[in-house]
Amino acid sequence: MTIQKAKEVIATEAKAVADLIGRINRDFVKAVDLIAKCKGRVIVAGMGKTGIIGRKIASTFSSTGTPSLWMHSAEAIHGDLGQVTRNDVVIIISSSGETEETKRLLPLIKKIGSRTIAMTGNRHSTLAKHADVLLDVSVKEEGCPLGLAPMASTTATLVMGDALAACLIVRKGFQKEDFAFYHPGGMLGRRLLLRVEDIMRKGAHHPRVRENMKVKQVLFAITRARCGSACVLDRRGKFVGIFTDGDLRRHLESSTNVLERRVSEVMTRKPITILKDKLAAEALNILKEKKIDEVPVLDNRRRLVGLLDVQDLLRAGLV
Repeated sequence: MTIQKAKEVIATEAKAVADLIGRINRDFVKAVDLIAKCKGRVIVAGMGKTGIIGRKIASTFSSTGTPSLWMHSAEAIHGDLGQVTRNDVVIIISSSGETEETKRLLPLIKKIGSRTIAMTGNRHSTLAKHADVLLDVSVKEEGCPLGLAPMASTTATLVMGDALAACLIVRKGFQKEDFAFYHPGGMLGRRLLLRVEDIMRKGAHHPRVRENMKVKQVLFAITRARCGSACVLDRRGKFVGIFTDGDLRRHLESSTNVLERRVSEVMTRKPITILKDKLAAEALNILKEKKIDEVPVLDNRRRLVGLLDVQDLLRAGLV
């Protein structure tokens, strides 16, 4: 019984969403145009379960380049209507389109001069008749065993809101970098905004040694810097290679006096490098692909400016 009922609810809600496809028409295009041309904000109004859905729709708009806020329909007629200006577009969500709060709110918004979009399940309601644009989110059944709790209707409303947001993303040319700007604290923001130079090691934390130094001296420099490698420079200060613990292990197998040898004899010449203005996420991909733990960082003139270690990416939250 439990499994069967769960499947029925999911099937009911899936059908409610699928039915929306046939309602993507000129009215939907008008709604997108109205929002895209809005000089103010998109105010999403609702209450109860639809109000919760409205809050999510407003949040999605805001995070994808359409300034928006949510307004409780009941609170609106008790002072919050002051948030609305004539430059705004107001989306009013009401399943019946006949709640007392909705009928009192609609003429007030009209008086302010805002344009209105109705998202309702009743095409013949007061809300539907007096809104500038109607988006039909009606459902044939809710899925609730009692026939009381909104289930399919709130799902359909949410999906219609997502459809609006998706079209606005395309219409406005909103990009991943724009999304990251509004989500700087999230993983996506870090991946898209963080540059190599933001987290690379430099100064005392970036050991740089001359090519004529002995390996044991280089190891001391690496230890002082608490690093896993050292970048090697020639007599003119030009970057010529990197010495890592991997280089040390390889030469220990074939030479007993490796500590007394010059680092130029055992270092890795022409190592993989990355430019400082590259994304940190790109550096992570390089480390994974090449199976290395460190990569020297160069500026646009190919001069050594730092070192990026996998531990730096770990601390930045990219690993």
